[in-house]
Amino acid sequence: MPDLDTIVSLSKRRGFIFQSSEVYGGLSAVYDYGPLGVELKRNVRERWWRAMVYRHDNIEGIDAAILMHPTVWKASGHVDAFSDPLIDDKASKMRYRADQLIEGHIARLRKKGKDEQADAVYDRLVEALNADNPSSALHAVIMDEEIRSPDSGAFDWTDVRQFNLMFETHIGPAADSESKVYLRPETAQGIFVQYQNVRETARLQVPFGIAQIGKAFRNEIVARQFVFRMREFEQMEMQYFVKPGEQMPAYEAWSEKRMQWHLDNGIRESKLRWHEHEKLAHYADAAQDVQYEFPMGWQEVEGIHSRTDYDLSRHQEYSGKKMEYFDPQSQERFVPYVVETSVGLDRTILMILCDAYREEEVDGATRSVLKFHPEIAPYTAAVFPLVKKEGMPEVAHRIEDDLRKQFNVFYDEKGSVGKRYRRQDEIGTPFCITVDGDTLEDQTVTIRDRDSMEQERISSDNVRRYIEDRTGRWTPET
Repeated sequence: MPDLDTIVSLSKRRGFIFQSSEVYGGLSAVYDYGPLGVELKRNVRERWWRAMVYRHDNIEGIDAAILMHPTVWKASGHVDAFSDPLIDDKASKMRYRADQLIEGHIARLRKKGKDEQADAVYDRLVEALNADNPSSALHAVIMDEEIRSPDSGAFDWTDVRQFNLMFETHIGPAADSESKVYLRPETAQGIFVQYQNVRETARLQVPFGIAQIGKAFRNEIVARQFVFRMREFEQMEMQYFVKPGEQMPAYEAWSEKRMQWHLDNGIRESKLRWHEHEKLAHYADAAQDVQYEFPMGWQEVEGIHSRTDYDLSRHQEYSGKKMEYFDPQSQERFVPYVVETSVGLDRTILMILCDAYREEEVDGATRSVLKFHPEIAPYTAAVFPLVKKEGMPEVAHRIEDDLRKQFNVFYDEKGSVGKRYRRQDEIGTPFCITVDGDTLEDQTVTIRDRDSMEQERISSDNVRRYIEDRTGRWTPET
């Protein structure tokens, strides 16, 4: 497993991810995707959409606006309760999430073999999160356990306070309370307020789903760990509407499908696990996360939640508009329950980068390689003429043009073939095609596999078919 600094360095050096506004010193916890990153992100985004929308006949898409009526966030509970419990180290002036400090303390205890003490602290954490005054309860755990600051080592804390995470802005020329709106902190509410319009226009019957991919914004006070926690990020969500009482079978089915999606993307099964929520949100009757073992430990990538009828009922109450569904079979009226799948696109990109990265010894040298699933890799293939003469570039360009009908392809004629291979390995290109002197004689080319580094001689007319076949049959290393 690479450390996070290795991934950050690779991301900048090869054009995956840059610090936003870097020429001005950067903007904390905001990032831009470079030429390779935007292709990787697009491939993952499209792969999710195909799996979620195109492969289900009862799921439709939506693209809701980022700015919404401010009452949406009052109804959803975000105005009053969307906050993190934060605590300050007086020595270093660093700010931390109180619950994560305690979780880190528990992990250290387990590492030392003090499982009984860790279990006791864990029980207190769960009790604190569910307390009437969680801030005070979390502070008590930190003080009783004498948890020190990770940065300064000091034990000099402020009280735990709740900070609302929503960004505010204003519509129109007057910046007053009447014009205040919010940048959406999640994409789900855009689905809920348009639920009836989508259902009626798409002629959907319960059970059905609405999917959306879009930007969300949170004023993260503690924003670290590269693109894992950002202030501007992208979510891929699907809300699945079911009859009350039928939510748990749907919850279990979607949990299985979503874990399989990550595995199908090439993520190693040993690096994934389920994590049950210690504290359920007030609207949920079940919740669990797909976690990945990042360089900084096990962290959430996707959440599966059974949200009951909370969201639709709240919007019905605040808007005065009916959110009921009439079942023509049973002749019943009811507000549907909702099962949600919500995955962070940026976190998924970080997971894919971490999981794909390898360092291997080859002929006494170290090879850095990203073993992406071929359908996710920014470039599917690279085409090389052995030399820039004797008609080889012309043949290479013909192969490149043919491949571009279906794949994103990179053309490279600079440097030795060995160096060109290494460049493509480091950005995760699955196949390299080399045109050489024999090509001009027998119309065959050398095609090299990224993972095995094996080379095979095939007809230049069969390159696209060869890559199609190998891409469909690719399996990840265990």
